[in-house]
Amino acid sequence: MKTLDQIAAALQGYDPKALTATAVNDFLAALVEPVTGTETVGVFQALGRVLAEDVVSPLSVPPHDNSAMDGFALAGAGLRADGPTALKVVGTAYAGAAWVGPCGAGECVKIMTGAIMPAGLDTVVPLEFVQLDGDRVQVPPGVVRTGDNRRLLGEDLMQGQPALRRGDRLGPAALGLIASLGLPTVRVYRRLRVAYFSTGDEILSLGEAPREGAVYDSNRYTVFGLLSRLGVEVLDLGVVKDEPAALEAAFRQAAAQADAVITSGGVSMGEADHTKAMMKQLGDVAFWRIAMRPGRPMAVGRLQQPPHHAVLFGLPGNPVAVMVTFLAFVRPALLRMMGAQPTPAPLLQAHSQEALRKKPGRTEYQRGVVSTGPDGRLQVRTTGNQGSGVLRSMVEANGLIVLHHDQGNVAVGDTVDVMVFDGAV
Repeated sequence: MKTLDQIAAALQGYDPKALTATAVNDFLAALVEPVTGTETVGVFQALGRVLAEDVVSPLSVPPHDNSAMDGFALAGAGLRADGPTALKVVGTAYAGAAWVGPCGAGECVKIMTGAIMPAGLDTVVPLEFVQLDGDRVQVPPGVVRTGDNRRLLGEDLMQGQPALRRGDRLGPAALGLIASLGLPTVRVYRRLRVAYFSTGDEILSLGEAPREGAVYDSNRYTVFGLLSRLGVEVLDLGVVKDEPAALEAAFRQAAAQADAVITSGGVSMGEADHTKAMMKQLGDVAFWRIAMRPGRPMAVGRLQQPPHHAVLFGLPGNPVAVMVTFLAFVRPALLRMMGAQPTPAPLLQAHSQEALRKKPGRTEYQRGVVSTGPDGRLQVRTTGNQGSGVLRSMVEANGLIVLHHDQGNVAVGDTVDVMVFDGAV
């Protein structure tokens, strides 16, 4: 296991006092390791879990050629191009049972959606395209071509083919795919355990009486929501006062019980409190000033509680900075720890509806509202006040406008990148 100094030495241009957002993610990718424990769970319990092994299809999907719609199954070679094709209906094929019977030249079979294609027939003409008179059907020329409206055996998956890969995080569609293969269980990595707490003498818990200079803790509930959306096992250690004994107990408990520990507050360069000292005492920790806005201060490292260790993420205290640093850095790192295949957060491009001031030399994450403009293109506007304590702006936003490190001012109509929340918040 590499030390923080060894990881830093491998990063070109590493500067803890002016770290780029890209360098932060590179560092974290080298720091964290996936969990190794696995378990078998039922499909209903698999949502959000990460596959620990490939899911190989035990059967072909669909298991036979079948009709994609209600209509009439026929041999495409018999269709006429110079006029209507006259056919006699010799039977009906229903879903769930194979139709058995002869169907020769000039004949067809009425067929329901999902029904197995009768032998020798390869085309389905929809009901609404034909003229029906008793057991006689006329198919106008040009309404179908050979092979139309037929689902082929294995066109979704062939038997023996990997349906899902190790490291895939299972969403609703994946659950349906697993069930379509007749598999009642899947092998997944165990849930990542993440402990978190807020620090500071000025923090009030819900139920405490207000007092001058104190604020109610919002970060604890925000972090709980972010972690719950991620699907990890959440360990809430509450609010910890800025006292050495209380902090040491909280850090030791977190490191002993969890794979990762998240704190908010107490990591600013100028703060004269005990949080940073306790982090250093109990582990290998680096303190960063990231070239970003909001969320400049951050601590990262490992906490030791033999025989266990936990990855530490010390986030800023301001509510918006907590959410931005979580989304930009912590969430991708936790996904790696969950065993998920690393994939960069997708960025959409939208046209800015307003001018944005931006200094090159730092990455800015501005809260934005993405919508579709009259011309059908994506557009984005800010939520207004971008102060790092304005939590309301994160409620109003549906994404973050990402203004990259070397980027300057943005004019109205310029294209900008947007990180859409899409269920992460």
